[in-house]
Amino acid sequence: MLDAGARTALAATRFSDVRWFPELDSTNRYLLQEARSGASEGLVAVADHQSAGRGRLGRVWVAPPGASLLLSVLFRPRLDPERLHLVTAAVALAAADACRDEAGVAADLKWPNDLMADGRKLAGVLAEADLAGGSDRATAVVVGIGINVNWPEPLPEELASIAVSLNRLAGRTVDRAALLVGLLRSLDRRYTSLGEDGGRQVAAEYRARCATVGQLVRVELADETFTGRAMDVSDEGHLLVDVGACTRTVSAGDVVHLRPQGG
Repeated sequence: MLDAGARTALAATRFSDVRWFPELDSTNRYLLQEARSGASEGLVAVADHQSAGRGRLGRVWVAPPGASLLLSVLFRPRLDPERLHLVTAAVALAAADACRDEAGVAADLKWPNDLMADGRKLAGVLAEADLAGGSDRATAVVVGIGINVNWPEPLPEELASIAVSLNRLAGRTVDRAALLVGLLRSLDRRYTSLGEDGGRQVAAEYRARCATVGQLVRVELADETFTGRAMDVSDEGHLLVDVGACTRTVSAGDVVHLRPQGG
């Protein structure tokens, strides 16, 4: 799927080893297995179709074959453990750049792991870590992303109300290979900055572009649900929510944007 021009464009980045498969069960699972076998940072797995793709909290990720850009990237970040979430933020920012540059679509970042456009989900991100990392290697972090690119007509009504694809927004077919190259080149620049300043630049950019900040939200955790106003994103990538009596720090959970009542 990558022609000579695309491979040349990636040759100067850390993401030159791209393995594109017609089908995998899960690109995340594939890279976690490769990481345990000693694979180097920068390995990229892409699949036209995932037979067992996953979202957060074990949800199933479903996409028509060849209609989405489904990829995972292997990282071995030299970051403090509490800042590992910023690798996911860097991927989300890079994906938003690629959607803008290759399709003319301005995507919003919804904490913690979604790209939204026209009020609907455009992409989802899932990070998984192999904390063992091997005896002589840094912790392996695999970040997967699925971007809805060229979805066919018609979509089921229940899906069309919550999800959208780049081709619907751009009014044309979008080149998945060009989107991949744009994402990886943008990611290469941001990942370099993670190592240089511990993630402060990525955290600041994510904070500035996160559509969740300022929103009234419902936060759904494993053992409780609460509402409040999202006030900020910390330097570690955590969401700060004002619940009235205090500000709560949310490191993981589902967040729903709520519309104000009345008015």
